[in-house]
Amino acid sequence: MLTIKDCIALSDLTEAEIDAIAEHEHLPEMVAVEMGHCLAHCAGGPDRIAHIIADDIAEACAHGRTAHAVELMHTLREFVDTHPQGHSEEHREG
Repeated sequence: MLTIKDCIALSDLTEAEIDAIAEHEHLPEMVAVEMGHCLAHCAGGPDRIAHIIADDIAEACAHGRTAHAVELMHTLREFVDTHPQGHSEEHREG
């Protein structure tokens, strides 16, 4: 039997990236794993994931959750570094 950790590992995304998708889409973690896997492997999907994480950062900032926003910034940076196709200029950090 596969665990949630196994499924996350098979998605080609990190747990933090899956958590960001789950947060943004209001999904259970396992459904976010499925969605993330699909997005990570389809045309335009990596850019969509970067946009999701960027939206989560903006939402955290808007609600004064600075520590969470910083965590998400690290998640976005790691995502862009490991998925160079998800790097639209709008999501790049300087």
